[in-house]
Amino acid sequence: MTARNPRNRTRTLTATAVAALLALTAACSSKAKDGGDDDKQSAGGVKTGQGISGKTIDLGVLTDMTGVYATLGKSVTQAQQLYVKQVNADGGICGYQLKLTVRDHGYDPQKAVAGYTELAPKVLGFTQFIGSPFVAAVKQRIDGQDKGLVLPQAWSAHLLGSPYVRVIGSTYDIETINAIDFLMKEKGLQKGDKLGHVYFEGDYGENALQGSKYMADKAGLTVVEQKIKPTDNDMTAQVAALKKAGVKGIVISAGPRQAASLVGVAAAAKLNVPVIGNNSAFAPQLLATQAGPALEKNYWVASPSLPIGADTAEAKKLVADYRKAYPKDSLDNGVVAGWTAASVFGEALKKACESKDLTREGVDKALLTLSSFDNGFGVDQDFSDPKAPSSHQSVILQPDKSAVGGMKVVRQPGEAEQAASYTPSAS
Repeated sequence: MTARNPRNRTRTLTATAVAALLALTAACSSKAKDGGDDDKQSAGGVKTGQGISGKTIDLGVLTDMTGVYATLGKSVTQAQQLYVKQVNADGGICGYQLKLTVRDHGYDPQKAVAGYTELAPKVLGFTQFIGSPFVAAVKQRIDGQDKGLVLPQAWSAHLLGSPYVRVIGSTYDIETINAIDFLMKEKGLQKGDKLGHVYFEGDYGENALQGSKYMADKAGLTVVEQKIKPTDNDMTAQVAALKKAGVKGIVISAGPRQAASLVGVAAAAKLNVPVIGNNSAFAPQLLATQAGPALEKNYWVASPSLPIGADTAEAKKLVADYRKAYPKDSLDNGVVAGWTAASVFGEALKKACESKDLTREGVDKALLTLSSFDNGFGVDQDFSDPKAPSSHQSVILQPDKSAVGGMKVVRQPGEAEQAASYTPSAS
């Protein structure tokens, strides 16, 4: 990759996602119409359209509760359901009650695209869509005909550039740059060293790899790549290859299971190097497994916000409310991600109401007015430019079973010098 110009990289999708898109688009694309086709005026003079009927605003959720990100998907979804419950109890937004329609795609490409095809004509927008490859597979439809706001639980730079698909927080490439900066400044990684990078095939991993290659070029590192599939859960072969290569640090851009296997196997193989993951590569439930001690000792995570256990009034209230609503479920950063996305969508709805335009177009325009949004988790989010991520900052977290949500802050929100000079690209 040429430094400071990742535009020449080709967007990579899983083959099955593309196949599913092609199969379903031909059969179903005619079902979705632009929100402007059926705009109408409510009694209060507010223009409405698709996704609003009677006094209800219907919002879609495409999540993973049974696949690679099952634990996080559950937390994200429940946090959004909690948000909706509280908003409705306070009278709703613009006189309307919010309703979430949830579909679990299990991190399966065909189910993800089918779920989008089903819900797109019925909802105003999506407060959640897990999976960068799956969002990318329908992005052309979102941009070209549906034009409903989608807030993905995905941070690929390939999703930038759309006024309708809006990444919350730093993209994977920037997050990876910040993560490697942490390894170099605080964990002994030096110029001339080899850096291992284990990553999912597809948009998520490929975009994170862009960041590590950019940082390697700037900092004098050599990247040793290990590409894996979401179905690969045993990292023994990858650890053996990285140990043989003599890496001094590892980045993992995969799921919680892969991260736990990588760190646990590395400890057993006496590959004693620091490992850092992207924000979706950890779940606190892993601390109760055999890999728990190794994760606490030698694993870190780059996050777009402070964790659920942050020392802020908003975080403490969310913890109390979530525990009351879901007393049998554990806390993790999926709660923060879900709550934040729902809050962002809610703020856009409030702004759209003020402008008397609750159509899809009105909500999209309203989001552009949110240039400094922080719901108590430490990072201001700027949604005024669709071509840019809402933040370039990352928080570095470390697993800690004694902390609320299983993670503690070891470095406050910040941006590496190299990240400041880097421009993510959607193409």
